[in-house]
Amino acid sequence: MTAIGKVVIVGGGTAGWMTAAYLRASLGSKVAVTLVESQRIKTIGVGEATFSTVRHFFDYLGLPEHEWMPKCNATYKLGIRFENWRERGHYFYHPFERLSIVDGFPLTDWWLAKKPGARFDQDVFLMSALADNERSPRFIDGTLFEQEFVERSGAEFSKTTLSEQTTQFPYAYHFDAALLADFLRSYATERGAQHVEDDVLDVVRDERGWISHVVTREYGDLSADLFIDCTGFRGLLINQTLDEPFVSYQNTLPNDSAVALRVPVDMEQRGLRPCTTATAQDAGWTWTIPLYGRIGTGYVYASDYCSPEMAERTLREFVGPEAEGLEANHIKMRIGRTRNSWVNNCVAIGLSSGFVEPLESTGIFFIQHGIEQLVKHFPDATWDPRLRTAYNTSVARVMDGVREFLVTHYYCAGRADNAYWRDAKTRELPEGLAERLEEWQSRLPATGNVYPHYHGFEPYSYLSMLLGLGGLNLKPAAALKVMDDSRASREFKRIKDISSDLVKRLPSQYEYLSRMY
Repeated sequence: MTAIGKVVIVGGGTAGWMTAAYLRASLGSKVAVTLVESQRIKTIGVGEATFSTVRHFFDYLGLPEHEWMPKCNATYKLGIRFENWRERGHYFYHPFERLSIVDGFPLTDWWLAKKPGARFDQDVFLMSALADNERSPRFIDGTLFEQEFVERSGAEFSKTTLSEQTTQFPYAYHFDAALLADFLRSYATERGAQHVEDDVLDVVRDERGWISHVVTREYGDLSADLFIDCTGFRGLLINQTLDEPFVSYQNTLPNDSAVALRVPVDMEQRGLRPCTTATAQDAGWTWTIPLYGRIGTGYVYASDYCSPEMAERTLREFVGPEAEGLEANHIKMRIGRTRNSWVNNCVAIGLSSGFVEPLESTGIFFIQHGIEQLVKHFPDATWDPRLRTAYNTSVARVMDGVREFLVTHYYCAGRADNAYWRDAKTRELPEGLAERLEEWQSRLPATGNVYPHYHGFEPYSYLSMLLGLGGLNLKPAAALKVMDDSRASREFKRIKDISSDLVKRLPSQYEYLSRMY
């Protein structure tokens, strides 16, 4: 039985054009792809930070960095810098870097036992020093500083996906989401995707309840075998037309609103820190994302604790004089996931599928995962329901796992100076997390005692957050009190020496990107 032959994507933006570009790259010309989007509907467009796994997406499309980064004002991201989460004035990094293992124990365990320095992230990771000193992850000649990672380019570009992630790539990207959507639109249409700019007036179902076509204002009817809902929080197809219910995460993650600013800055004068910064506030946190030529910043907050006016005032005070005269973008977020992202012949990708708050930059990751899983479960004319079930299970597990990881951030934060932060310690927890939190106090996070299904985060991420946040009582393995620590001491010294050497030899991120641009 042959695969289906026609796909219509409703909605553009990052989700729509990532989907169109990926389908053209993966399925080729045998499946017709049409994207319809309305110019009357604004996209959210604040998803500017990513996971390191996003490299699989660009590699799959055969896009080297020098082709797309300058067109999207993109910069490098070595991790996330968390400020004021333990206490005011304190910060730490959650980097894209796996931990060294010494005599069977991660270096974080040895750090907790021996405390060789004041900051765990500087003692066990290379990335912290690079981020503090605004270093590029590449030398001026383009060579990646991480020599253990083998890069391929040109005809050797490997079409790998998240499922084949075996090594930790050392960085992700920041980019202008609107510019990336424009770039991917050109990529997709040059490879045969059809672009229809029109308003969708109606979504028509057949006698089975499946979608038969969408009705547009000027272009007429658009029919397809498979429809992909990229209409954002509206969920025009999956929720409004097919009535698939939405599963809210609001009881565990109360942040439901954001206000954002685009701040032009002189990067040469200011510097270009290679990380996203998440700064804790009285009712949430602010993001700072350095792009090439501007800062993307915003305040993610819980409307039960803060009004939109108060949030905007807090954000403007946080930015300072550079915020004067800039227009603020207020966003109401739908936190949770559609119960099933694939219903009948409709698949929701992006915000229509689900969204947790942007604390760990998972928005683009959810899109990428949804697209990859769609290709892996792509239907033929029999529409085998087992494919749909497997897809929905995979998508739900990823989102539920990320929810649990984010709840851990708030529950384990040392900060407890107002009602918002105190309530984070008593709020309802996702199923299974209470038991894991209890176990982590006697046995640190490892492969067997974190969320058991793939969700993008490895045990080292949990270790980074628990040690940095400081709100959970942790203790090292008892065996480390009697084991010989000489190899661990040598590893701490090796990391310190390599970090110091790389800081001296690597260019600043601004210097490197200025040459690329």
